[in-house]
Amino acid sequence: MKLLNFGCGATFHPAWVNIDLVSFSREVRAYDIRKNLPYPDAEFDACYSSHVVEHLKQDEAQKMLVECHRVLKQKGIIRIVVPDLESIVRDYLNALEQVDSGLKEVEPNYDWIMLEFYDQTVRSFGGGEMMRFLLNPDISNKDFIRPRIGAEAQNYWEVQPLQKSLWEKITSKQPYWFVQKLRIIITKFLVARIAGNEAMQAFEEGVFRNSGEIHRWMYDRYSLRRLLEQAGFIDVRICRADESRIPDFNSYNLDVVEGKVRKPVSLFMEGIKP
Repeated sequence: MKLLNFGCGATFHPAWVNIDLVSFSREVRAYDIRKNLPYPDAEFDACYSSHVVEHLKQDEAQKMLVECHRVLKQKGIIRIVVPDLESIVRDYLNALEQVDSGLKEVEPNYDWIMLEFYDQTVRSFGGGEMMRFLLNPDISNKDFIRPRIGAEAQNYWEVQPLQKSLWEKITSKQPYWFVQKLRIIITKFLVARIAGNEAMQAFEEGVFRNSGEIHRWMYDRYSLRRLLEQAGFIDVRICRADESRIPDFNSYNLDVVEGKVRKPVSLFMEGIKP
């Protein structure tokens, strides 16, 4: 089978064709997937993407799924994973009712749900307020957060990051990264000189918000199913993290790693190209 993982980030498997805006490995092709998919018609047996579609504008997401439909073979499978808006909202309402009834001990959970629900839509710097919350040494509700964000919590609390030297950081970058950084620095200087520091700060925020970190939209079981059906897919259904119509999917460690769901509060949905 030929398998495509688009917007893979740092989660990929060598058995798949992996593509993303920025390459973290020789196994990943660097390409702006918002343009199209650089593959011929009916090339793949399955397409997979996790926590990517919500980072696209609605028209970009629709175009991307149409592209997936194009590059899939007949009876090909698409698997899309996104944050589950319905689940987050239900948990938010539950936390709201609890704190409003006077349960002060639930406030940290309420604060976290607010961040989970909204921060990645409005943040203007890397990691946002969620990162600040997670880095708090006095955080009291780890047992509440860990099942919600999975391995991401371990990255903050349990895994000590390896310190790279300046040379390692420099050599790990792709050439186009340096070109892009130089362009931004020059533009920031010109904006500040012409329009002042406030305009420069607005420019910096705009660059960040177009970097791919923020959420452009959110999806629930109805809106994601409709999006897939509008792109031409049929038999669209919700599935579990460890359930898929893609043969041997669990062996690739994409949604489930060592028996644990990588992105727990997620909506997993698959469809078929007729």
